[in-house]
Amino acid sequence: MEASAPGRARRGRRRARAAGSPLSRAAVVLLLSAFAARAPPSVGYLIRLPRGFYLTQDSLKIVGSSNSPVKVYVMLHHKSPHVLCVTQRLRNSELIDPSFQWHGPKGKIVSENSTAQITSTGSLVFQNFEEGMTGVYTCFLEYKPTVEEVVKNLQLKYVVYAYREPHFYYQFTARYHAAPCNSIYNISFEKKLLQILSKLVLDLSCEVSLLKSECHHVKMQKAGLQNELFFTFSVSSLDFEKGRKPCVGRNCDATRRLSKAKNLIERFFNQQVEVLGRRAEPLPEIYYIEGTLHMVWINRCFPGYGINTLKHPRCPECCVICSPGSYNPRDGTHCLPCNSSLAFGARACL
Repeated sequence: MEASAPGRARRGRRRARAAGSPLSRAAVVLLLSAFAARAPPSVGYLIRLPRGFYLTQDSLKIVGSSNSPVKVYVMLHHKSPHVLCVTQRLRNSELIDPSFQWHGPKGKIVSENSTAQITSTGSLVFQNFEEGMTGVYTCFLEYKPTVEEVVKNLQLKYVVYAYREPHFYYQFTARYHAAPCNSIYNISFEKKLLQILSKLVLDLSCEVSLLKSECHHVKMQKAGLQNELFFTFSVSSLDFEKGRKPCVGRNCDATRRLSKAKNLIERFFNQQVEVLGRRAEPLPEIYYIEGTLHMVWINRCFPGYGINTLKHPRCPECCVICSPGSYNPRDGTHCLPCNSSLAFGARACL
């Protein structure tokens, strides 16, 4: 009995029919273009801090400890939480005539400072945190527990780190039955495919980048020698919206925007299979090979930043700035001690 129309779209069946009459380049482009208009509009999402770093009411105001320095994490180019010049015990007590004085890596901090503000209650707030502001900050507190008692002194230390979200993106690979490897049709098809994929994710402030495109001859069992295009491309989020404006507001959650982009791309390739399955003979010369779309989630830190869940348990999935004397290796995940015997490592030391 003759196979059904969807059945004819199966991978092996399509390979066997590759010798059929090819369609023109215009027909292939038209076939791809039919999918681009089907993408639904993007939707907005809430702002999200890095996974594992939970923003609670208490974390908006960080108290010190008389026993050991307290670690504070401030997102790069963002405003910091309020760093209080009190311990948890003193926070709930009355302080008579309190006096606060802050010192940072570059000396005494004054209230008129444009990058760091000291509030009337002695809290330290960074307005636009930069990498160079990372370091140890010390608050000197003088106060009286009661009017009758003598002045007491307290010194609190904070280690303030710059952090940023990882640079995460999806990496896709897909294969297409192709024209002869030296054919200009393959190049034209590649450009049109990238245009369509880019248009799919444009409203999500994401971009598609071609990482690799190669044409190979593949020997198939019972199907002879076939020409195939091997595509590798990435989908990453942008820090700005369409029109190159800074990305602000609820639409800037990179993880959810990337997830939406991934779903649109998977739907696009699935639709190619469905459309080819409904077509009568012959198949186009260039077409997607069912089941060859594969995806990998890539999670890396920017140079000079790394993830360390043991050293930074309150920010376990943040890319925290590397300490002096360490560098960010090629895998883009961890900060490791410098090694002068390694040429690349020595050059990357901070």
